[in-house]
Amino acid sequence: MFEGINWLIGIIKSMEINDVIDIILVAVLIYYLLRFIIGTRGLQILIGLFFLLFLWLIAKILHLTTIEWIFDNLWSIGIFILIVVFQPEIRRGLAKIGERGLFRYSLLSKKKAIDEIIRAATFLAERKIGALIVFERSIDLENYTEGCVKLNADISLELLISIFIPQTPLHDGAVIIRDQQIVSARCFLPLTINPNIPKNIGTRHRAGIGISEETDAIALIVSEERGEISLAVDGKLYRNLDPLTLRNMLIKLLEIEKADFVEKTFKKLRKRQKNEKV
Repeated sequence: MFEGINWLIGIIKSMEINDVIDIILVAVLIYYLLRFIIGTRGLQILIGLFFLLFLWLIAKILHLTTIEWIFDNLWSIGIFILIVVFQPEIRRGLAKIGERGLFRYSLLSKKKAIDEIIRAATFLAERKIGALIVFERSIDLENYTEGCVKLNADISLELLISIFIPQTPLHDGAVIIRDQQIVSARCFLPLTINPNIPKNIGTRHRAGIGISEETDAIALIVSEERGEISLAVDGKLYRNLDPLTLRNMLIKLLEIEKADFVEKTFKKLRKRQKNEKV
């Protein structure tokens, strides 16, 4: 035991600053890779690959020659298999980098986007028009946008109201919000199967709770029966929220204050650099 500790201490002492930077960068890369595939089909594929790796180790231990030979040859072309298997995720990830870059500066501030959504929800609630708006957080909701109507439009009061007005092509289903954009409309979400949900809760609320159970998304629900606004977070439903409470909850849950601080800092740096060039 002490030999192992001494060996570990020896490695730590021999590390240089380049090694530390290398480890940190690899850790960050793995973190963002896992964050990107969690909540997508890529996670299921990754679990399947780990299962194959486990079988290969068992074959090595038990000296199963044929299976060893199959896996040894399989790993030799593994990089090409990974590219083919994860092709949709790789393409989507590169597209996101192209769209957003490392730091995205939107013309529409996050707080202004939240205010537009709250105004739209209040307008709809006063007229008892049902609505379901889902905010994407760290888990990608791309799987839930399949078969939806792609919009990729900036958030606005008028657009949100137009989407949920009855008898229009997009009024059924949910709207998915990513950053400051309406990504998709007419999305159909998984319903919660929680038996403790009140009996008077309808399909729209069950869908909002369901998506908040399966992912870390936040769902804003407007009831067409009662004209109340609710928020589903982590499988819990917060009902009959007034606009101010709703705004405070969204700002806290979406960490908008932190995001605004970072964005303002980068803007100040950019402005300072421009002034120095002038």
